[in-house]
Amino acid sequence: MEKTIHQIKAAMAGLLGLLTGLWGWFGWLVVGWIGCMAMDYVTGSMAAAKEGEWPSARAREGIWHKCGMIVVVLVVAGVDTLLSLVLDNLPLVELPIQYAGLVCPVVLVWYIVTELGSMVENAVAMGALVPQ
Repeated sequence: MEKTIHQIKAAMAGLLGLLTGLWGWFGWLVVGWIGCMAMDYVTGSMAAAKEGEWPSARAREGIWHKCGMIVVVLVVAGVDTLLSLVLDNLPLVELPIQYAGLVCPVVLVWYIVTELGSMVENAVAMGALVPQ
């Protein structure tokens, strides 16, 4: 039994290492954001169900909100790509740094923080006590 647990831990560590090698920190930031969006939708649905009303219009509004966030992230990822291309190919200018992206990570962190706040609001609606 203990050997199996160690094998599972080793497999998980190997998988996470592989994914980190492929994605880097930015990929994990995207995964965290997607996870936060999913948890916010689930907690929002639970809060609505607790209140006894879960209108489909309200659920659709939440989904449209999430779709809008995805569009914004795709746009700022494009902006980062464009900035990187321009800064890497400026004629006669050699920058001391290589631009790897700034706008998209900032937007993702902001969205993660707002999703976390929304989850707390949903928890309060479900009856959780939250300090002032």
